[in-house]
Amino acid sequence: MMPRRINADKPHLWKTDIAASVDQFNQWFMRFAPEAFRSTRVKTTGHVKAALLATRDLRSINAATLKDNPSALSTLRMCTAPPLAVDRLIGLADASKNLVGRMEDGKLPTKMNAADLNAELTKLCRIISRLLDRDIFPWLDAAKDPTDHERDRASTIVADRLCSAVANPIVRNAQEQRQLKLVGDWLDARGYRKQGHPSGKPLTEMEAATYTFRMNLAVGKALKVNI
Repeated sequence: MMPRRINADKPHLWKTDIAASVDQFNQWFMRFAPEAFRSTRVKTTGHVKAALLATRDLRSINAATLKDNPSALSTLRMCTAPPLAVDRLIGLADASKNLVGRMEDGKLPTKMNAADLNAELTKLCRIISRLLDRDIFPWLDAAKDPTDHERDRASTIVADRLCSAVANPIVRNAQEQRQLKLVGDWLDARGYRKQGHPSGKPLTEMEAATYTFRMNLAVGKALKVNI
């Protein structure tokens, strides 16, 4: 039996469908994105404060501190003027790409010897310390401890810088879930049932009236590739 086409053979309807889809996304975005950003900023602000405390409010940016707190690097990159992307920091410090990548994941390389690790961390610390944004960390030039208000304000500024990178994937992931739910609800309403299908079996062997999401499909003859 030939599969029933829903919309593939009706190009005259596509523009209307696209416009409706865009409108639906915009309405969803206005409801979801601000809350996603706010909740992400609250969480990120906590991480920033932890990094500030670990570095004695940016007065102890050294190899020992980074070894104990490798995840602080992503925050420290945003404490500079201008904020530093990963690749820019690696280039300016002439540092190990593998080391920086591991630290962005909150870890240290397992196979780097102690001398090399200290040398690489010292290079990173030198660049970060030199480029610190002293306008948002006024206590550095004043040679005094920050007040709680100063620390909170600085943490929020740095968190906003981080959130631009962090919140976007959150919105994209939520948008994907929204799309899958719409498709799933449409199929459920028509009597279909969500059921996983073994990736090793061809799609033609799917049980009738079932559907699934995120299934690996092997393509190619000489070289099989999962898509």
